[in-house]
Amino acid sequence: MKLAILHELNAERAARRPVILLTDTESGEQRLVKAADFAKDPLRAELDKQLRMGKSANVEAGGKKLFFNVYAPTAKLVIVGAVHISQALAPLARSLGYDVTVVDPRTAFASPERFPDIPLVAEWPDTALPPLNVDAYTAFVAVTHDPKIDDPALLHAFERNCFYIGALGSRKTHAKRGDRLRAQGAKESDIARIHAPIGLAIGAVSPSEIAVAIMAEITAVLRLPPKEKEEAA
Repeated sequence: MKLAILHELNAERAARRPVILLTDTESGEQRLVKAADFAKDPLRAELDKQLRMGKSANVEAGGKKLFFNVYAPTAKLVIVGAVHISQALAPLARSLGYDVTVVDPRTAFASPERFPDIPLVAEWPDTALPPLNVDAYTAFVAVTHDPKIDDPALLHAFERNCFYIGALGSRKTHAKRGDRLRAQGAKESDIARIHAPIGLAIGAVSPSEIAVAIMAEITAVLRLPPKEKEEAA
């Protein structure tokens, strides 16, 4: 690998921006493709597919045999609300490779005894969230049922362009939530991004089942192309 490519690759990874290194397996020629440049790249379909999968692979494209070396940031999951669902969701997400953080100012809920080995931030969202560097590789879940906690957290998720935003509550509850968020300056496009009721409709009842439904929905949003995402919803 040329030194210039290595420096550019390291800069993208440090900034948590996905990038793919293409290597011609016959000539050894290499080029780096940043995610922001996928749309104009002649191999955009192949690039999009491999980035969604998050895996490196050999690909035949453009009449060449190429190795796609995928560098995708480790996905994060921020759970706002140290509730029973979160107790099931946090370890499940960690088993799938997510960096998980639970945020809840209510110290009776956000305790190490209830969340062993899970990073906890027992602060209000305005204080807790900025240091977490929430970004486009972050799934964001609000499950406290308390507007004083969930609403400012959701506004932060909108600003940081999280790839998934979900909130607990019925359709009626979500309609009221939308009214509150609009009053605080949220756009219709922001509110439309919230998955609510949260999780895939699999008939989940218990906290553990709801956690499975949530992670299934997050996985679908992360991995499936747009058309298949709609079919899975």
